[in-house]
Amino acid sequence: MEAACSSTPGSLRKFLYYQGWEPSSSEEKARRRFVFENPREMDLQSEAIQRVLSKYKFHDVAVAELEKLHRIFPEIKPTTGTYTFSDNTQRDLLKLIGNLPVKYEGRTYNLPIQLWLTNSFPFTPPICFLRPTADMVIREGKHVDSSGRIYLPGLHNWDHPKSSVVFLLKEMISKFEEDPPLSSKPSRNSGDPHELLTLVNSLRMSDGGVRHHDQQLKVSVIGGGDLGMACVMSILAKCKVDKVVFIDVAESSTKGGSTDLEIFSLPKVEVSRDVSASASSRVVILTANSWTSEQSYVSVVQANVDLYRGMVPNLVRLSPAAIVVVASQPVDIMTHVAWRQSGLPPTRVIGAGCNLDSERLSYILDINLNTHKQAWVIGELSDNKVPVMSNTGLSASMKSEIAGRSSATKPLLDRAFDMMKNRGQRSWSVGLSIADITNSILTDQKKIHSISTLAQGWGGIGSEVFVSLPCILGANGSTRLAGTTLGPEEDSKLMDSVSSLSNLMSQIRI
Repeated sequence: MEAACSSTPGSLRKFLYYQGWEPSSSEEKARRRFVFENPREMDLQSEAIQRVLSKYKFHDVAVAELEKLHRIFPEIKPTTGTYTFSDNTQRDLLKLIGNLPVKYEGRTYNLPIQLWLTNSFPFTPPICFLRPTADMVIREGKHVDSSGRIYLPGLHNWDHPKSSVVFLLKEMISKFEEDPPLSSKPSRNSGDPHELLTLVNSLRMSDGGVRHHDQQLKVSVIGGGDLGMACVMSILAKCKVDKVVFIDVAESSTKGGSTDLEIFSLPKVEVSRDVSASASSRVVILTANSWTSEQSYVSVVQANVDLYRGMVPNLVRLSPAAIVVVASQPVDIMTHVAWRQSGLPPTRVIGAGCNLDSERLSYILDINLNTHKQAWVIGELSDNKVPVMSNTGLSASMKSEIAGRSSATKPLLDRAFDMMKNRGQRSWSVGLSIADITNSILTDQKKIHSISTLAQGWGGIGSEVFVSLPCILGANGSTRLAGTTLGPEEDSKLMDSVSSLSNLMSQIRI
């Protein structure tokens, strides 16, 4: 038997090894000789790697993918670690670490990266991060947020076997050569103008956002019509602002209404038809929708996407420190589009989403049902919305979290949700909701709003989609609350929305 095992082909030996077969001493010698004679073969035989790898759903396919990676990028090495997901659950996973060679202005730089492989790899994409050293500063941009999390089209459109880690790393190199995600941390007394510029850029970063000391409190509302007017009037009534700029976009079907504001000359309001008037805004609110004679839903959405393409990058260039709030329809899709077109981290591009429904739900629970609990509506702004409740009272000082599902909370939430059904979303009510969001940003209130945000990684959501989730909102943008276990009905609704939104995103040209 021993002799037969020694002559077993390498691929079969590895298969048997991965299935838990213990080799004899001579077989172990043969395996080591095989690795030595095949130096391009990735060695995955450490006890720690084998222990974690044995729990992967597609074990053999994952191994083949890792060995293909090693042949192209031998400097990227596998190891193990414990990954903490956004809902605070933890899991032992494989991770790939190493340096990625990136050329910039004629020089090659080694960017340290870390790729976590979930247990359904390679049929789900890696979770990718930069690993800056102590002398490096992360440069936030379209493909990297302040935590170093990497966002790429290849991750969004992941489809194994068409997608692979090899292609993903090549895409990283290509994107990072266009826009380097790291820069050197300057010495404190440096006089080098390039290092001083790096210092200025790094000072703008703070916990995923931007510092705004001594900056004018200016808000710009893009898009005329009833909703734009409602936002302007509500912000004037609720928020302490130095200026509200109302930009009536000619290409928008929601144009008009700005003439009356010009006639009556409201204090603090500037009316314009030029987006350059929005420069240096703290908050930019998008209410514009495009007019189209197209009949199909995808074509109508595409018209809005095309409108955004000519608008969003310019608005962000004029106000690079702004938080972007989207109210255009469909809000979850258009928030996703605005994020992809803006180059901003996802914490600084949010949608009005289910904020209005959430405020109504909390009010009904407090006033009508005497519950005194904050609640939120999460998911897509559609019939698939789901109510959830906070674990604390409205005035509690302890950290607020989403309460786990219980036999007591579901009937209560269902009753309150039913009481909301006849309350539509009118322009003035959405305007008040957006003013409340704007106030939380301007005052750094840290209030929890249910706003449309990047949901990937929350509650088992693997797709890159935007849906409404409870987020702490302040001057630096949004931070999601941890996920919770939903009931089967609620989870089904949320996942149906994720599938529907992913399908629609795949049909539009951003």
